Amino acid sequence: MAKFLTKRILLSILILFFVMFIIYVLMYSLPSSYIENTARNLSQKPGTQKSAAQWIAELNAQYGMDKGVIGGFMTWMKFAVRGEFGESWYWTTAVTAKFNDVIWYSFTLAFVAFILEIVIAVPLGVIAARKQYSGVDYTVTVIALIGISLPTFFVATILKMIFAVKLGWLDISGMQGRYFLQLSSWGKFIDLAKHFIMPALTLVIISIGSLMRYTRTNMLEVLNADYIRTARAKGLPEKRVISYHAFRNTLIPLITILGASLPTLFGGALITETLFSITGIGFTSYTSMINGDIPFTMFYLAFSSVLVLVGNLIADILYAVADPRVRVN
Repeated sequence: MAKFLTKRILLSILILFFVMFIIYVLMYSLPSSYIENTARNLSQKPGTQKSAAQWIAELNAQYGMDKGVIGGFMTWMKFAVRGEFGESWYWTTAVTAKFNDVIWYSFTLAFVAFILEIVIAVPLGVIAARKQYSGVDYTVTVIALIGISLPTFFVATILKMIFAVKLGWLDISGMQGRYFLQLSSWGKFIDLAKHFIMPALTLVIISIGSLMRYTRTNMLEVLNADYIRTARAKGLPEKRVISYHAFRNTLIPLITILGASLPTLFGGALITETLFSITGIGFTSYTSMINGDIPFTMFYLAFSSVLVLVGNLIADILYAVADPRVRVN
């Protein structure tokens, strides 16, 4: 296992290096006047103490724009490995500081949706497989297809119309109520949680469909295997056959999906956060991209790449944990 982990980590570092090089080349290929325009805009922002010429010199030196693609990329990497990603051009603060301010909103939202997705989708998929072609199976299938088909903006609009417009239970968007500052600490927590209800429901509705269908399909395949019939023939209780023998083997393909879900936990739900004005990492990165904030964009893409590689590594390790037949060598 140690040898396997070492190889995978080294391979992941190599992949990350080339991924970031490609991203840097794309950023480097922007029009030559981009730095000048950005420097001019930065010099006019409130609170800045640098002139346009100072900004141009600093940006060129920091991102190696005057050293060619290879030299510039190595300059950026030199700062990146030390955790220095510069100052955000749009937010006028350190990139890592802005990231630390917004990441936990996205993580909380995605984590709640992730837990609800597993709790709802996996049991329903198993039940649908056990009762194939029954009313329960058809109901789960219809729900899954609806969840897969509906776009995010449509689900968000329907939830807003029901809970915010018609019933008036929740605010239509934002993260704070009108009297947020007058509330106690517990009241502020409850107010913040209320504003996360509709975004979390949106993420759950659009994500449970594929997981339910995937669980049902794999569970049906396992239930038709020879060893399941053998276990039933030996007189094992149906509950043990399903929960121990069948479901454990169904976990192998599910781990692939769940491992790939790691980037979504920290990467932010860009569309959902934007629709509900949740100032998480997804909304922040989207705002940075459309405003040409290269430092924050580079950091966000690097962060997302690391999450994808880590998610794949965790999935490979969990294979051996879920199934003793899987041996890493």
